[in-house]
Amino acid sequence: MSYIQFDKNTVKVSSDILRALAHDLRLRMFYLIQEAGEINVNDIYTTLKLEQSITSQHLSVLRKTDIVNTTRRGKMIFYSINKGKVKIIFDAIENFEEKSQIRKNKEAEVKKRA
Repeated sequence: MSYIQFDKNTVKVSSDILRALAHDLRLRMFYLIQEAGEINVNDIYTTLKLEQSITSQHLSVLRKTDIVNTTRRGKMIFYSINKGKVKIIFDAIENFEEKSQIRKNKEAEVKKRA
């Protein structure tokens, strides 16, 4: 049986991103930011009808995993999606699915020959 090899760093980054997005509220924030392209924190908590402190706590998780970019303009902080970082996870999942399918095909071939 052949095993799928993973790059440990890619798995760690992907895991951190998935964990951050596994929370319903953070996922809603992610979609809101993605839809807006760029949005300030006031608009996030107003749109989602949240307290500012709760919004900041969840945005902090998204920042720590580098899922979002921040830009300061005066007193306002604007958020946008870090597309490069998010692409890492999609590439890792796609790579896993592709390698998994190749492995299944090879195993099916071996069974046919037996």
